[in-house]
Amino acid sequence: MELGVHALEIDVALTADGRLVLTHDLTVSAVTSADTRPLSPGDPLYPYVGKPINALTLAQLRTLDVGIRWPRHLDDPFALTQAAIPETRMPTLGAVLGLLNAFEAENVRLHVELKSDPTRPELSADPAMFTELVIDELDRHGRLGNAAVLSFDWRIVSRAAELAPGTRRFALIELDTLHWNGDLGDDVPAAARAAGATTLSPEHVMVDESLMAQVAAAGLDVAVWTVNDPAVAVRMLDLGVAGVVTDYPDRMRQLWRERGLELPDPIGPLRPVGV
Repeated sequence: MELGVHALEIDVALTADGRLVLTHDLTVSAVTSADTRPLSPGDPLYPYVGKPINALTLAQLRTLDVGIRWPRHLDDPFALTQAAIPETRMPTLGAVLGLLNAFEAENVRLHVELKSDPTRPELSADPAMFTELVIDELDRHGRLGNAAVLSFDWRIVSRAAELAPGTRRFALIELDTLHWNGDLGDDVPAAARAAGATTLSPEHVMVDESLMAQVAAAGLDVAVWTVNDPAVAVRMLDLGVAGVVTDYPDRMRQLWRERGLELPDPIGPLRPVGV
């Protein structure tokens, strides 16, 4: 936010006790999480690393240290780009929404990806209930008007369209998981529109003139992911995408500046109350 971004994207999953937590994986990752202690002596689920998120309570997950990246191999591209903050605990969606409000970051959209795998129902929450919980939390914090609901599982996109028709809805796609949503035919953007999406969000390798023509016919925007090379971002912008998801917003700000595109204002650092 201090760099200046249009939006933040986070991933959420549901715990065993119905809490919304930030996690990229449906199981506790050995790369981004480390056990510190069991919640209680003799806890049969300990160690928690490798266990399903939906098998653990928030209290169990909060014992994990999620502030350091433990790379599995020496050439991990992210190991040197992330600042270690030891003893960080897995946050809840509510905590992140509270932080945005504390920063008075009303102009920063929050894109919430709901993690769900229809092929692994034992790891995934009921999509309707999961979507309702996220929409309720966004609404509780006054964020429905400046948020987006994202998922590779389009059942979530459809439910979000029913519950919050005024909130953006991103149908995420990649080649490996397109089959999750049934036979989409030859016109994926039209299928996404029928599922309730307002935006198609493909992996950048899928974007070409043909896809963009179908997107235009379906009346959708395109937000492409994950683009870290400015040269690739240039190609995406030339094709007509509306947004670029990146791990390096500083690189994209430079490109936006060169293109004369609107740049989001940085959000100042949080100051103590009364200062």
